[in-house]
Amino acid sequence: RVISTPSSRSSRIGTGSVVATGLGKVILLGEHAVVYGHAALAMGLDRGASAEGVLGVGASELRLPSWDRTVRADRSSDEPLARAFAAIVGEGAPVVVTANAAIPAGAGLGCSAALGVAVARAVGEARGETLGDAEAIERAMAWERVFHGNPSGIDATLAALGGVMLFQKGAPAVRVRLRGPLVAVVADTNEPSATKDMVESVRRQREEDPARVAKVFDGIEALVRNGRASLEAGDLGALGKLLDLNQTLLASLLLSTPSVERLVAAARGAGALGAKLTGAGGGGCVVALAGDAASADRIEAALRNESPTVLRAEVTP
Repeated sequence: RVISTPSSRSSRIGTGSVVATGLGKVILLGEHAVVYGHAALAMGLDRGASAEGVLGVGASELRLPSWDRTVRADRSSDEPLARAFAAIVGEGAPVVVTANAAIPAGAGLGCSAALGVAVARAVGEARGETLGDAEAIERAMAWERVFHGNPSGIDATLAALGGVMLFQKGAPAVRVRLRGPLVAVVADTNEPSATKDMVESVRRQREEDPARVAKVFDGIEALVRNGRASLEAGDLGALGKLLDLNQTLLASLLLSTPSVERLVAAARGAGALGAKLTGAGGGGCVVALAGDAASADRIEAALRNESPTVLRAEVTP
């Protein structure tokens, strides 16, 4: 079970080492439209990524035991991970960072941003820097741009701050006040979602038929605004209907897949108030809204018949 917390930071373990963390996330409403200035609503998870850093000698090095990967920071490398790490470490003292993820990569749960925030904080801790949330987000965004081109900033912000937040480019993120617990079940299609490719696909559609895509984005914006109002009023039934409508609009942008639709149908059949893809689409994860813990149990059981990875996420007021 996953219970979201207000923020991610760093914690000291018994040996005196500092473990830095970054959180995963799910987008409830508004993906893709948010890239073009519209609002989006998302919630953080309590799991994501962790990292430890120590001062090194020579080039800075990033070790990812979970993937059996080690790279050196190099802005001119052909390896995106090496360039992303270089974007975080900059020109300061060399650091050796060991990082691990507790959520699947390429699933729309913000794994890369969680790693980016954790790595940024670990680098800061190793260098004795006081790294605030804003700086951690800024460095994680530099990391994210290497992988995703034009990220919205949702992943990096929630990786650092957690909770439920409303996002819009050019405006500060707004924490949404809840009237009661928000319980969701997240299931992985096991079909990797290439965020950069999906964002590029929507960009091409927008160039080819700007009026159609603008209409879809305006519809998504209305869902987001109503979603915030539903959360603040404690009306989960209304929020669920908005998730279903958002799924229809995302499918119209060719972002859904048969595996996504199968999980959405399974969740709805088990009593979900609403269900949709979360993140870039083209695979990745589905998020289903539950009315209460008992409903979440039924949804989780149904999704486990269809998915190799199922998580429960809960945010409390």
